[in-house]
Amino acid sequence: MPDTRKPNPARRNERSRQAILAAARELISEMGYARVSIEAIAARAGVGKQTIYRWWPSKGAVIFDSFLDLSRDAEGQGVTLPDTGDIEADLKLVMRATVAEFADPRFEAPIRALNAEIINDPELAGQYREKLAGPVDDAKKARLRSAQQAGQLAADADLDLVLEVLYAPLYQRWLHRSGPLTAEYADALVEVTLKAFRP
Repeated sequence: MPDTRKPNPARRNERSRQAILAAARELISEMGYARVSIEAIAARAGVGKQTIYRWWPSKGAVIFDSFLDLSRDAEGQGVTLPDTGDIEADLKLVMRATVAEFADPRFEAPIRALNAEIINDPELAGQYREKLAGPVDDAKKARLRSAQQAGQLAADADLDLVLEVLYAPLYQRWLHRSGPLTAEYADALVEVTLKAFRP
């Protein structure tokens, strides 16, 4: 007996959404951000461009969601940092993973494209802070607070400043392509940061 059930629109919509996000990531890696268009994304995903505009207001918004989707896949549910009781070992593990991610071509092209858009789009910058950077920073600060309570960081350390000292050099090196992104570099950033903020 043939199956006469109607297709589930939610399932079909999610398939289309995933195809669009995957197409955006592929095209950025292949062509670079400037040459990617909504039309090209639609063609690669096998959808009409009106489908894309129904869910996203701009190319930048599609790029942001494609990166957010990739980050979710990499991190799984929720964001937590390891807590073995040794802040130096835990931060080195996290920073080595971050350096490897920034050097991974699957992440690098969308991250660069996203940064280019954030510079010129305050609304997108707000979404980035709310949906991605904010929750990740909150998880990092929770781990740093645990280190403060254990006496491994100064009790009066400004945790936002700790994160800036830890991550800003990595971000600058990546942004300007001014040096290699290695595990040794990640370890050095952790050591310098802890030296500055230990009790």
